[in-house]
Amino acid sequence: MSLPRRALLGAALAAPGLARAQPAWPDRTLRFIVPFPAGSTPDLTGRIVAAGLASALGQPCVVENRTGAGGNIGTDAIARASDGHGFGLSINGPLSTAPALYPTLPYDPARDLAPVSLLVRGAQALVVHPDVPARDLEGFAQAARAGPGGIAFGSVGAGSGGHLAMLDLADRLGGLELLHVPYRGFPEATLDLVAGRIQAMMVTAAAVLAPLQAGQLRALATTGAARFPGLPQTPTLGEFGLAEADSYGWQVMVAPAATPPDRIARLHAAAVAALGEPEARLRLERAGFEVVGSDPDAAARFLAAEAARWGGLIRRLGIRAEG
Repeated sequence: MSLPRRALLGAALAAPGLARAQPAWPDRTLRFIVPFPAGSTPDLTGRIVAAGLASALGQPCVVENRTGAGGNIGTDAIARASDGHGFGLSINGPLSTAPALYPTLPYDPARDLAPVSLLVRGAQALVVHPDVPARDLEGFAQAARAGPGGIAFGSVGAGSGGHLAMLDLADRLGGLELLHVPYRGFPEATLDLVAGRIQAMMVTAAAVLAPLQAGQLRALATTGAARFPGLPQTPTLGEFGLAEADSYGWQVMVAPAATPPDRIARLHAAAVAALGEPEARLRLERAGFEVVGSDPDAAARFLAAEAARWGGLIRRLGIRAEG
């Protein structure tokens, strides 16, 4: 004789080891926080990933541009997104160098954020004004040693990717003494470099293709493991015997640390699918990025290695944040 339906339900609820039904997730609009302005390269990646999350997870995904403090404000907002529906991406500075630069940083990337995926990375280029008498790294070192202030280089601030990559290179070339000129943003720094008010920059290679092609700047080397496709005649640092100086600008998707592993897995799968769309991949490659889409464990190892490398450089050279 079969048991009544109510009795079966009661037995199921009381039985040890039987999982109760979990509420659906996500059950409302998702937020994808980008710590930089609309139209920036992180915003481009963020909107591609947000569209993928919406498609895969069945809820709208709104991009929130939370700017300021070199990306630290938006990255902190991701760490504090406690409603289970807020995620985002961040870059080199807020995730790997800020802890060494700012003793009172309101978040700890290793403690407060869960890596989802290394989304993209892009090689940098060492570029100089044409008046600099250098065609390679040896010439660059000679120009820097020509006298006090022989090379003034620009960046978007102390601890930025370009600033640290230049100091790392200078250290590897025998401790070159360069004059650092910080700028509020990349456009201002590039204008001054083209005008000859500064002599050099280490900058995302794709961002300076136009002035390079116009002869307004000269590229001496790129920082990737392979030659940058847009600059096929420019050797890598590895070709000069400095493979350990390879560096990239990168973007990593992160979630609040308390995000359950199964949700991290779903977020990762959705992000990788979005990056794999042919149109999306083409747009990112045109912006100078290599699409990666690593798994969460690989992203965590990558972030730990970057923090150790650049944090160590900051502490060893005594670099301090401006202001």
